[in-house]
Amino acid sequence: MELLTVVIVLALCAELVNGWTDAPNAIATSVSTRVISLPMGIAMAVFFNIIGVLAGDKVSKTVGKEIVDPALIDLTTLGVAIFSVVCWGVLAGAVKGFPISKSHALIASVGGAAVAKAGMGVLIWTGWIKVLLGLFLCSIGGFFLSLLFCKTIIATAGNRPVTPMRRFFDRAQVLSAGFMAFNHGMNDGQKFVGIIALAMVLGHASSEFHIEWWVPYVCAGIMGLGTALGGRKIIHKTCSKMGRIESWQGCATETSGSLVILLASSFGIPLSTTHSTLSSLMGAMYSRGIGRVHWGTALHIIAAWIFTFIVCALFAFMLMRAEMFLS
Repeated sequence: MELLTVVIVLALCAELVNGWTDAPNAIATSVSTRVISLPMGIAMAVFFNIIGVLAGDKVSKTVGKEIVDPALIDLTTLGVAIFSVVCWGVLAGAVKGFPISKSHALIASVGGAAVAKAGMGVLIWTGWIKVLLGLFLCSIGGFFLSLLFCKTIIATAGNRPVTPMRRFFDRAQVLSAGFMAFNHGMNDGQKFVGIIALAMVLGHASSEFHIEWWVPYVCAGIMGLGTALGGRKIIHKTCSKMGRIESWQGCATETSGSLVILLASSFGIPLSTTHSTLSSLMGAMYSRGIGRVHWGTALHIIAAWIFTFIVCALFAFMLMRAEMFLS
């Protein structure tokens, strides 16, 4: 029971880091376009993130039941994986300011630790196919949907009076920011709900995979607290260094990213809201010309995404092997 408590606390720490470093997914573009202030944006993100976590359980079931075979791992394996997520999230997100994917960090860490414990046979490939599908949706789908939205706006509103159109999109972007925060909670927030439910099975607190009523509420509150801490470095990295956008582009970015996440969440597909937002942002900036995107910064961020999978999987694998050797 003591180990179970430690693992649950670690999962809540990871949820805190998730809310802290992923807050810019919902508010960065709105703050960048000056539609809302940073304090107002954070308050909106806190509220809608919490509501999103409580909105469903399909993603949490995928993460808890379909990534690795629970019968072949133990509570220590899960604890090692979560510890890896916290370390990478703090280093890359909080310290360096890179908007990395905690979703991919979690899945890679769970996979790495589980393989170290039980070999490749521990992986459930149906779940990993969902992960790959989510990667495709958020990276490719977000970019082209945002590009389509922006081109449509240019074609339909490009010749209309500037001031009324600016006011319209300023107001619309406030709504799209809330929509993005809701969907972030609905996908990213639910992942750690599933991890805690899995921990309770491995710790023999539950006889089968079941999400206790209190788990989503605790996770929602912790993620909201993390979001309240903000993410100023990531906001700066995401917007100030990637290119200048206007409110109509921000609205298209948040709307397209949100729709991709909503679609994935409806089918229990865990994806990265960070990827969805940034690929949509690049699509919006690309709509005004290839030169509008600061590709150097974009490539650094993409490299951080790739390293997330590699580093977290290897780190969790080595930690698990070290634990097995010492025990």
